[in-house]
Amino acid sequence: MSHRRPILAVIGGADADADALALAEAVGAAVARAEAGLLCGGRGGVMEAAARGAAAGGGLTVGILPGASCADANPHVAVAIATGIGDARNAVIARSADALIAVGGRYGTLSEIAFGLAFGKRVVSLESWVLEDRGGDLHYADDAAQAVRVALEAPACLR
Repeated sequence: MSHRRPILAVIGGADADADALALAEAVGAAVARAEAGLLCGGRGGVMEAAARGAAAGGGLTVGILPGASCADANPHVAVAIATGIGDARNAVIARSADALIAVGGRYGTLSEIAFGLAFGKRVVSLESWVLEDRGGDLHYADDAAQAVRVALEAPACLR
């Protein structure tokens, strides 16, 4: 019997304001407290803040990098995976996660949300995109703790 921990992707922009960064760091810390793994794009902005929060809490952090070098990972990523596939790595992140939490972000984040929903994953939007309900597993949260709690209630996390 597998005791695999849930993997939550925290997605958001590389260019984020101070509020989004603080929120992402709080999400990362909440992911660590929940003993889930944190998956992100591995670089700066929301990705780095979330990884910082998770790493500070003793959590596992994994970065799926767009480039060909693991050296591009932020210093809080414990496991760096260099893909060399550019923005196509957004699909890898969405496919690999049990659920996704979007914090802020622009079109790259929107693409990860779309991939997540297309792949049947739960997506939690936290100060991020507000989308028309088209039957996907899309939720909205008011704070980091609620975002992680709702993400962990996804069917993929409960196996």
